[in-house]
Amino acid sequence: MNIVTAKEMYEIDRIAMEEKGLHGIVLMESAGRAIAEKVKTYASKQDLILVLVGSGSNGGDGFVVARTLSNQGYQVEVVQLVADDKIKGDALYHKKVYEQYGDRIKPFTAPSVFTDISKASIIVDAMLGIGVKGRLRPPFKEVVHAVNHAPGLIIAVDIPSGVPAERNSDFDVAIKADYTYVVEMPKLSTFIPAYRQFYGEWSIVSIGLPLDATPQGLIRRTWEADDVQTTLPKRERSAHKGSHGRGLIIGGSSLMPGSITMTAKAALRSGVGLLTVGTVSSVVPSIAAQCSETTFMRLADEDGWITNDQEIDIDSYDAIAIGIGMGRGTDTSDYTKKLLRQAELPVIVDADGLYHLKGDLGMLQKRTSPTILTPHPGEMAMLLECSIATILENPFDVAREFAEKYQVYLVLKGANTIVTDPSGNQWVNTTGNPGLAKGGSGDVLSGIILAMVLQPQSISVALANSCYFLGKSADLLVEERHSTYDLIATDVIEGISSVFRTFD
Repeated sequence: MNIVTAKEMYEIDRIAMEEKGLHGIVLMESAGRAIAEKVKTYASKQDLILVLVGSGSNGGDGFVVARTLSNQGYQVEVVQLVADDKIKGDALYHKKVYEQYGDRIKPFTAPSVFTDISKASIIVDAMLGIGVKGRLRPPFKEVVHAVNHAPGLIIAVDIPSGVPAERNSDFDVAIKADYTYVVEMPKLSTFIPAYRQFYGEWSIVSIGLPLDATPQGLIRRTWEADDVQTTLPKRERSAHKGSHGRGLIIGGSSLMPGSITMTAKAALRSGVGLLTVGTVSSVVPSIAAQCSETTFMRLADEDGWITNDQEIDIDSYDAIAIGIGMGRGTDTSDYTKKLLRQAELPVIVDADGLYHLKGDLGMLQKRTSPTILTPHPGEMAMLLECSIATILENPFDVAREFAEKYQVYLVLKGANTIVTDPSGNQWVNTTGNPGLAKGGSGDVLSGIILAMVLQPQSISVALANSCYFLGKSADLLVEERHSTYDLIATDVIEGISSVFRTFD
């Protein structure tokens, strides 16, 4: 499923209408009818359904929603928030059809509209679309506040009014919908933390846009179960342990043995063929007690922290994950940088390893083998020396610019993790729940990534599949026996097997 900007969505509509011959009136009819069907799932014939319309395509969709519902016997009121001369084109056509069906449109008058809003069982927001810019002006701002405080169910058409399609540095307020029915393709803001809360639960309604109306070069899409099904490598009956990769995890310290243990267990559950853990001697017994299948590389240490006074032997491995629980000391940092300079194989850098890169990101550009960084927003802000708010407000552009500049694969973790390759292509994960918002989830993801990178699939596919598996494991566990409160990272490791079974 492609993810689009407003500009890209306008271009798709233009191609459908001008090159494919689909009239805008038809597209608007399709959108309105599809959303009316969704509204009906929450409405009875006794409910008052209030449809708030503005100008533009969203308002036109609203007129179709209202006509469709009214014609089927539902109680509908339409309030138009703009002057008559603002309704033009296809939206004007559908306004006239609505009136010709014998229905009345109420003009905006503040006292009566606010009364209608407070009485409505369902409020359909068809006021503003994807072209919104800047702060909302009267009367929209006042109406948005009233709707957000009303007792009725709020359903947004395509995008909640006030929410930008991408980002808006002057963002103020928006409809906080219970449900949003997105027309054909989600917009970037659907996955941006600053705006995601306004969508409520969202889903796609199709209006019949041609498949080849999508412009070439569109580089953002979601990664879902069908993608996993078609890309997850099948295991040969003749396979042996060497067929599925030799992985090395480097990290751990006397004060943080748990994180690298979780990474190791997750890698084992995710299909790594042979696994070695490189860590300090004091941590080995703790890991060995929980991961009998691993072997160990004892690393030189001082007071339980990895030091740099040893040669790095990595010739026997196919991929490495480094940084988990290893600390941020200078000597440990030097060790990480030395490994990145020497390793001619894929390296996954997570946790403390990311801090070791600060101020020395140029070394990433010199690597000839794949480098995978897995920061959460705080770590990304640290690498870029900017605020976390900057990352949260603009994750797609931040991730793309970083990945392209430093030629890395970037896994920007969050409620909707974004995977970006060195060419700027992006995939958004749609699985997962708040149960993952706990310490250890990132350590588990690093282990899954290590195992997946070792399988016969591209790095991009391996990363997208890894994020899907982490989130889906959490989803299945919450559905079956856990809550988002009690779910912990080690539960998620044990749930990985259930995800694999869904793709047998």
